[in-house]
Amino acid sequence: MKELIFQEKTRGILICRVSIDAIIDLRYRILRAGLPKESAEFPGDDASSTWHIAVFRSAEENALPVTCASFMLNSHKEKPAWQLRGMATDHGQQGRGFGGELLRYALVLIAFDSKVRFFWCNARVPAIPFYERHGWKVDSEEFDIPTAGPHKKMVKQL
Repeated sequence: MKELIFQEKTRGILICRVSIDAIIDLRYRILRAGLPKESAEFPGDDASSTWHIAVFRSAEENALPVTCASFMLNSHKEKPAWQLRGMATDHGQQGRGFGGELLRYALVLIAFDSKVRFFWCNARVPAIPFYERHGWKVDSEEFDIPTAGPHKKMVKQL
């Protein structure tokens, strides 16, 4: 399933809502390499409220995603919130702005579809500057996720 969200004609990219099957390989390759493949599957991936978003560099039917993220309806500090999970960009495509484009369109569309306007994530420490450039704020001290390394919670209110 690919549901077109945005098409940038000058850069030739598509941003689509997709099924988990469309992004699980990218999520595994970038975030969970060396672990069992099922470690890239998260509780809530199959929930009807979950949004899986991907960026494609081609409109071809068999094109592979270059960036992905999942947004799961959850809570943060007992407040309804969307949790961003599994954001990943293929190694050869990093630094080209695809992650920022995904965040920009996904947050607006999710907020349009939902009354919940609060977002949070567990950000890997090296990714914190990326999220800060996109208006996210650090909301915790550093903590360790054993399979993924040091993180901080980050939040964004629309």
